[in-house]
Amino acid sequence: MASALQGFEEVQLVKPIGKTVMTFTSSAIRFNKATAEILGYPAYVKVLVNEKTRQVAIVPTTAKAENAVKFSKPEGKQASSVNVKDSAPIAALAKFFTLPEAPEGEIAYQQVTGTFHADDKAVIFDADAAVAGTMKRRGRKKASSAA
Repeated sequence: MASALQGFEEVQLVKPIGKTVMTFTSSAIRFNKATAEILGYPAYVKVLVNEKTRQVAIVPTTAKAENAVKFSKPEGKQASSVNVKDSAPIAALAKFFTLPEAPEGEIAYQQVTGTFHADDKAVIFDADAAVAGTMKRRGRKKASSAA
């Protein structure tokens, strides 16, 4: 006798991952936790730039890979955003982002939402879609509309 459940398929519970966001400042490139999560919390990534399209991509890699940048802690240990403070990626991205003047005690930033490309296991950020703003040295302030 056939089961009453024959032909049924289990519903896959896919936890939605928030937007992938990159924040560029003069001293660091910050990726929100959703970016680390969607890439599988890689310990190292490569930062790629496309000068023609003004895009930045990050892809997981290994510690031994050439140009590997330290990135995330393992899943469950990465409590907040990931900060990349290596001077080479910051210098490479500085070509794409013009930081606004920041009042004293504040930090200027450019922030852009990325797109995850599963086939390439990469998150791509379009510099031309960035929003400029300033934030206090701790915490965040709404992006200025005079950008």
